[in-house]
Amino acid sequence: MAANISKEKFVIVGAETAEAEKIGRPHVSYLKDTWRRFKESKTAMLALIILIALIVMVIIGPALSGYAFEEIDTRPEAKNAPPSAEHWFGTDKLGRDLFSRTWQAGRVSLAIGLIGALVAATVGCVYGGLSAYFGGKVDTIMMRIVEVISSIPYLIVVILLSVILDSKSLGTLILALTLTGWCGTARLVRGQMLQLKSQEFVMAAQALGVPPWRIILKHLIPNTMSTIIVSITFAIPNYIFSEAFLSFIGLGIQPPNTSWGALSSAAQTNFLFYPYQLFFPSLMIALTMLSFTLLGDGLRDALDPKLRK
Repeated sequence: MAANISKEKFVIVGAETAEAEKIGRPHVSYLKDTWRRFKESKTAMLALIILIALIVMVIIGPALSGYAFEEIDTRPEAKNAPPSAEHWFGTDKLGRDLFSRTWQAGRVSLAIGLIGALVAATVGCVYGGLSAYFGGKVDTIMMRIVEVISSIPYLIVVILLSVILDSKSLGTLILALTLTGWCGTARLVRGQMLQLKSQEFVMAAQALGVPPWRIILKHLIPNTMSTIIVSITFAIPNYIFSEAFLSFIGLGIQPPNTSWGALSSAAQTNFLFYPYQLFFPSLMIALTMLSFTLLGDGLRDALDPKLRK
């Protein structure tokens, strides 16, 4: 009976040796996978394109119109001129070309946003990392200091520094904004590192005698980079808006330098007669803040390892 059963009726169960080394899918690194998931967000990609266009125009824009941003046209008809082929964004009350001034102002506003966010992130990372790593009384004292500093309104800090340093320059404004701006990042990094410091790789580094500063810089901070990057993208529009507000009330950048907030402040007195003078700098502020916010949302989803497929 058994001799009549053919071999074709038997099926090999298990992996065949020919496919033992077959890769189910190509290896994708974390960065490539992050970029793939980031590209899937249309709003984040649109925000990135807008930001790239704004940065390019901020770099080359002042030279496109043929007018220097501080150049004054003394002709009577050149003052408060509407947008035209000669002056694409029109002119202000002194006859200065608003196209070149708008993009020159963008350099100042973006510089304050980027430098302020990077400085705050750096200080906050180091401070929050030290507080979380040592814990105990050190953590309690350091966090109480953060609470005291963060309770001080930045407007008071700006006024005090302007009086003490007798300056309203770009450096003074960045210093005033970052003196209290790093506290939020410090709290965020501390919370992330409190979860990480009990992990096995940190305990292994401690057992091997690695110094605390090296553990913080080489192990803890790199593992919180995704959170820090997202925090920076959300902090940049906050600094830009803070600078615009301070310039609007006369505590920011002073002439002949300018910023989007300073242009808006100068244009608001003539808004009913020359609305275009307020429209263009306000549009740039709105586009920049909205783009960075949408970019931060896209990065937050793309950098989340829980969403990786």
